[in-house]
Amino acid sequence: MPGGGTTWNNPLRDPRDKRLPRIAGPCSLIIFGVTGDLARKKLMPAVYDLTNRGLLPPSFALVGFARRDWDDEDFAKVVHDAVRDHARTGFREEVWERLAEGFRFVQGAFDDDSAFDRLKETLEGLDKERGTDGNHAFYLSIPPKAFPTVCEQLDRSGLAKEDGDHWRRVVIEKPFGHNLESAKELNAIVNGVFPESSVFRIDHYLGKETVQNILALRFANQMFDPLWSSHYVDHVQITMAEDIGLGGRAGYYDGIGAARDVIQNHLLQLMALVAMEEPISFEPKQLQDEKIKVLAATRNIEPLDENTARGQYGGGWQGSQKVPGLLDEEGFAKDSTTETFAAIALEVDSRRWAGVPFYLRTGKRLGRRVTEIALVFKRAPHLPFDKTMTEELSQNALVIRVQPDEGITLRFGSKVPASSMEVRDVNMDFSYGTAFTEASPEAYERLILDVLLGEPSLFPVNEEVELSWKILDPVIEHWAESGTPDTYESGTWGPASADEMMSRVGRTWRRP
Repeated sequence: MPGGGTTWNNPLRDPRDKRLPRIAGPCSLIIFGVTGDLARKKLMPAVYDLTNRGLLPPSFALVGFARRDWDDEDFAKVVHDAVRDHARTGFREEVWERLAEGFRFVQGAFDDDSAFDRLKETLEGLDKERGTDGNHAFYLSIPPKAFPTVCEQLDRSGLAKEDGDHWRRVVIEKPFGHNLESAKELNAIVNGVFPESSVFRIDHYLGKETVQNILALRFANQMFDPLWSSHYVDHVQITMAEDIGLGGRAGYYDGIGAARDVIQNHLLQLMALVAMEEPISFEPKQLQDEKIKVLAATRNIEPLDENTARGQYGGGWQGSQKVPGLLDEEGFAKDSTTETFAAIALEVDSRRWAGVPFYLRTGKRLGRRVTEIALVFKRAPHLPFDKTMTEELSQNALVIRVQPDEGITLRFGSKVPASSMEVRDVNMDFSYGTAFTEASPEAYERLILDVLLGEPSLFPVNEEVELSWKILDPVIEHWAESGTPDTYESGTWGPASADEMMSRVGRTWRRP
């Protein structure tokens, strides 16, 4: 002990020091629906990547639950193949072998009491053999209609019951209901078994590095703060476009549609992060309170006929490939009214945002895959300029690209080098890929680790889910009463009605 008997403290062990990442304590992750696409392509690779990065403890265990007649070795082979095909970090045999020692598989149906009794025995065995210490996270990667059955079984078998310092948590994938009423019922069922503090509703968008960077951009930089209001912002556009169709996904998508699938959760959450006031701290409760204030103050711009648009993709060209329309895709009825494109206009009734419309749009089979948030600024008066000097100048914009090429672009006007005064748009660009030596982790890596650490900042709570449905329900009800979606050609940017929705108020959609 240097310094004459005073205790030496390692500065790297200071809990406030961010240089050492937080590592999850002893625990297990139990995946229901472990044979599905999500588990194979996202969850298993994320668990391996976390292990590879040294963020899971040696005593971690992964348990699969499904109907398949597998033993532990079969399950290990499935995880191995999934990791080999989809992991972000390089495959290392010694990491794999250490992780695979904690794999277990339990066969059974969701309504099978004996299967859940076997699951309980398996987890008790892991507590003794692996030292998982009675800490278990249940990941429901299953259809929403199966949630009540699984929650009931976890309750009946005693698996949901917390015991002293040992925690139990449940992870729920969207959709969180299909309207406000069903969301309330679902919340009541889940909260009847797990307290709200133990419920983690996964919105994988909130795990994306760029989405979290909205908070850093806004609150760590003084230069953006004065501009972030109705004094300077004309409107905000939030777009999530996909270039893929829905072949093979009719079972999940038909009857749900683009608005329920994307706007209710992803886009309203992005809007809340853009519009919220600065929280007192980044503690989960403070962040959630500020998002709830935004959602509670949000309303649809009326009339809905003029301020919403929906469409359904028809045949067309996606790049160089000829693709069928939705009604020709396998599993969709010829008279399906499921929308594959949805756009809505909202207003936030707060002093900061009064009079600023927020335009949210999403669609399948659009021009390219992109998710972005664009703050479009008011035009400068251009008093010294005649029209010819600025005819190629559009509005200034700050664009946050969430995917695929994560980064931020600032669009502004600059003089063209010449003897005359001509002003044209230029871009200043920041890209995550080139600015940092460290690659962004997958969203599911961050979210799974947060579940195991009990860190709920990035997970929407009950009230956020219900407020989101309150905003969207009137739009869906209005559409149900008024005809069918407009058809748009695959590979374009949506139906003509979406362009008309903007042109009525003298605006246009950005072409990402």
